[in-house]
Amino acid sequence: MRADLAKARLLFWTFFKIGAFTFGGGYAMIPLIQREVAERRHWMEDSDILDIVAIAESTPGPIAINSATFVGYQVCGTFGAFCATLGVVLPSFLVIYAISFVLRQFSHLLVVQYAFNGIRAGVLALLLKALLSMYRQSPKGAVAYAVMAGAFVLTAFLDVDAVAVILLCAAVGLLTSLRGKRRAA
Repeated sequence: MRADLAKARLLFWTFFKIGAFTFGGGYAMIPLIQREVAERRHWMEDSDILDIVAIAESTPGPIAINSATFVGYQVCGTFGAFCATLGVVLPSFLVIYAISFVLRQFSHLLVVQYAFNGIRAGVLALLLKALLSMYRQSPKGAVAYAVMAGAFVLTAFLDVDAVAVILLCAAVGLLTSLRGKRRAA
C-alpha cells in the first residue's frame, strides 16, 4: 500500500511538471511523457507509449489528459490514473483561475474592455472562416440548404438542444442518402 501511495505521488508530480512546463498543447507533451515515463522512470517501454498515444488519440478528450490517465492506470491502477490526470490538469486550471481572478479585478478598465472587444472580433473572424471552409466542402442542393436553414432556426430561435439537432440532421442525411441510392438502383 505504501509503495502504491509513493508511486501515485510520483505520478502526480511527474505529470504536474509536464502540465506546468509544456507549451503548445497535448501533442507537445508527448515527447516529455515518453522521456519521463519510458526513459527516466522506466515505468513502461517506448512501444507502450506509442500504444497509449494511439489510444489517447482515438478516445474523446484532450490527448495529454487521456495519455496521463492511461499511463497512470498502467502504472498504479485507478488511483494512479486519478493522480496522473489531476497532475496534468491542475497547472492549467490554476493558471486559468489566476487569470480570471486578475481579469475580474481589472474588467472595469477601458483598456481591458477594448482588448476583449478585439478578441471577440478575432474569434468571430475565425468562426466565419471555419464556416466558409465547411460550406465549400459540404454538398450543395435543396436538401442540404433545407437542413442547414432548419438547424439554424431550431438552435438559434427555438432553443432546441444542439445534440438533438445534430442527430436529426444525421437522420435526414442518412434517409436522403438511402433514397438517392434506391433511385440509382
